[in-house]
Amino acid sequence: MSDQFSLFSDAEVIDTATAISSEKKNLITGVTHLHAGQCYYEKFPLEDTGKLTLITNLFTGDYANLLYETLHRDIRWSQDSLRIAGKNIPIPRLQAWYGESHAAYGYSGLKLTPLRFIEPLTLLRQVVTQISNLLLPPCITDETATQPICYNSVLCNLYRNEKDSVGWHSDDEAELGSNPIIASISLGATRRFQLKHKRQKNMRHALLLPHNSLLIMSGNMQHHWYHQVPKSNTATGPRINLTFRHIV
Repeated sequence: MSDQFSLFSDAEVIDTATAISSEKKNLITGVTHLHAGQCYYEKFPLEDTGKLTLITNLFTGDYANLLYETLHRDIRWSQDSLRIAGKNIPIPRLQAWYGESHAAYGYSGLKLTPLRFIEPLTLLRQVVTQISNLLLPPCITDETATQPICYNSVLCNLYRNEKDSVGWHSDDEAELGSNPIIASISLGATRRFQLKHKRQKNMRHALLLPHNSLLIMSGNMQHHWYHQVPKSNTATGPRINLTFRHIV
């Protein structure tokens, strides 16, 4: 892996038993498998007020494995294609778009119509919504008003092996609003998540996203940073990535 990407080394590490107390965890209704007091989260402040929050060991191990198996089986995976230079180029991963009926979405000329939420995605939507509201400030709707963070859609990606990837991009489509908050669950193989600044070419970072983790992207990150999950030079098993979003 290129030396120009360095892993964060000065992250603030806080035990979730303090950050998300037992009382607050009880507010996450209907969820009995959160790893109370044993998961932790790290805050990664980025230049230009972008923010990353990484929560690892989110669920109990058995439940995280069950989630992976259930989602791998039940999500309606497909391999979409992008039209590039007059040719249909298959996307190097499988994906599916779920959401509320109005939550149409598109990127790079690809239009996605939402499928109806299935039960495990509904549960995970509830978990990431309430955790996001516990750990992050409310969304600013104008100069004076705020509202709770909510997610009405999720882009599901299946990286089948080390050859699957997603290239450099920002989640800055108009449908996502001006400063989107995106909650990204990883299940399965660990993959490297890389970032590079859009203007300051020497600003590059990387994170390892392990099984049973949640990464929340917030602040001005999408304005100033690109991110990607590159191909790997070593054999890698499948990874499911669920990126919960709010379509305005």
